[in-house]
Amino acid sequence: MDTQIEIKIRYFSDKIERLCYIGGKSDWVDLRAAKEIRMAAGEFQLIPLGVAMQLPDGYEAHIVPRSSTFKNFGILQVNGIGIVDESYCGDHDQWFFPAYAVRDTIIHPNDRIAQFRIMEHQPALRFREVPVLGNDDRGGHGSTGIR
Repeated sequence: MDTQIEIKIRYFSDKIERLCYIGGKSDWVDLRAAKEIRMAAGEFQLIPLGVAMQLPDGYEAHIVPRSSTFKNFGILQVNGIGIVDESYCGDHDQWFFPAYAVRDTIIHPNDRIAQFRIMEHQPALRFREVPVLGNDDRGGHGSTGIR
């Protein structure tokens, strides 16, 4: 059975294509720049993505760059991953992409620069301190090699 979750969305720009979910190859949804952005190397800007959404209770959106974002635009998402929870759902709670430019660049309206997916919140956790874990060591950070 195919289950779909409905998400209310408000657009801030008529210059961007409307979001759509395309199943099959990937379940990530592309996000687009909502206006022209000019950035010089070494500059930081919040790039408006032109949308606000009301996510379902118990869900959050994870926003990351598209695989081609750095190659095409020379920008990095400064916080590594963006998290939007369901409480960020007001009429003016526009989503942004926090970008740092490593070269001079121009991003045009409707350029696909990011992608998102929604995920259920992590369940409540309880930590229990123990003197040993009792498992074999894997060998440290990066111990599985490069090939």
